[in-house]
Amino acid sequence: MAQVDTPMRSARQRTPRSLRRAVVSGMAGTAIEFYDFFLYGSAAATVFNTVFFPDRSPLVGALLALVTYAVGFVARPVGGLLFGHFGDRVGRKRVLMISLLMMGCSTLLIAAIPSYATIGVAAPILLTLCRLTQGLALGGEWGGAVLLITEHGDRERRGFWASCGQAGGPLGSLLSTAVLWIMASAMSNEAFTAWGWRLPFALSAVLIVVSYYLRRSVEESPLYQQAAERRTEQPKSPLGTVLRQHRKAVLLALFACIGEKATYYAFGIFGLTYLVETVGVPKADVLNALTIGSVFWFVTIIAAGRLSDIIGRRATTLIGVVLAAVWVPVGFLWMGNGHHSVIIVVMTVGLIADGIITGGTSAFFAELFPTEVRYSGASLGYQTATVLGGSVAPLLGVGLLAATGSVVPILIFVVAMLALTATAMFWAGETKGRDLTAIPVPATATAAEAPAPGPAPRTKTAERQSHE
Repeated sequence: MAQVDTPMRSARQRTPRSLRRAVVSGMAGTAIEFYDFFLYGSAAATVFNTVFFPDRSPLVGALLALVTYAVGFVARPVGGLLFGHFGDRVGRKRVLMISLLMMGCSTLLIAAIPSYATIGVAAPILLTLCRLTQGLALGGEWGGAVLLITEHGDRERRGFWASCGQAGGPLGSLLSTAVLWIMASAMSNEAFTAWGWRLPFALSAVLIVVSYYLRRSVEESPLYQQAAERRTEQPKSPLGTVLRQHRKAVLLALFACIGEKATYYAFGIFGLTYLVETVGVPKADVLNALTIGSVFWFVTIIAAGRLSDIIGRRATTLIGVVLAAVWVPVGFLWMGNGHHSVIIVVMTVGLIADGIITGGTSAFFAELFPTEVRYSGASLGYQTATVLGGSVAPLLGVGLLAATGSVVPILIFVVAMLALTATAMFWAGETKGRDLTAIPVPATATAAEAPAPGPAPRTKTAERQSHE
């Protein structure tokens, strides 16, 4: 006899042990994948212009290096759609194992790519291909890891549990900037540029093995299991369902995320290039500031996630948006003096503001979509925002800095993206406490997909009126 879904059975599936495993493995896996992804961004802003584009001026070389960096962002929505499709069809856990291995192999290959001086133009081509693979892997990682945790957690602390998965991002950033800072501080600039930068990429092999072991022990999402048992046939295209029935939710996810992405990558990537190439701050000092800021970023995300369970997703997120909108222009103009202590303060407060937004929206994305298409829908909105906000911010900033010598254009861009995030939170309303098993299809979508009504039957009265 087939099993019937009951509240008692659901409670047995969502055990404290399974939740702990999901949180630990999700945070670890996300941290490792973001370590690899952010490591590339930090290296692109400080080293790759010399190693792979040596014939250009420092600022133009940095811009070309950031173009290869942006390729990974373009691949992230593709990865989100690909992994989201299979994650909604066959489960969250399986696709997360694949994304982890893809990220690890591509990062190891980056460590082994010869320089431009050794193999010429093949070097940046190989670098770009590896970056594409990184983008595909990370596009699948975020949606699966954060949603797996969210679907294991309870409604009352959903924001807190989801923020633990999101906190893997700053943990990965902390690891990457800390390792690069140690390398840059422990050796000469020449040695670091020649071979030292490769060691953090090679270290990824150890981290991937640890994360893979942790992820193997995780149980599949209980909400996904229940949804799979209820459905009578395998969905052919979760993405098609999202685009037909949940377009508004995708836009809300995109706008809610885009301000946070623009804020982080303005500080974390463009800020590196600006301070090193234009202001003349030593690489080690900037990486040190980012390392310190990442500690506060990590703590803030988790604290803001818990706060969102108390005062709501919207109120928490808007606090971060207001702080970021004020601090981005003030901070960038202030740290242009190049003082190390000022840079630490500016980076730290900027990442705290970003962390409040991240924590406030951690559970928000899952609360927009039903279980059957949650992986596809959340990934599409989130990863598209990383392209429009994350990759554009440093590229636009460096390009306009080279053309105008000013940081003002990029500051205007970031504030505009933050305005979109505020708009999304007002548009969506409060989602705290929403039942993840009972998210309805919008009435407009249902009506649009309903068969067109045929002509109304003619009554005798209507026939008589037509003759008259």
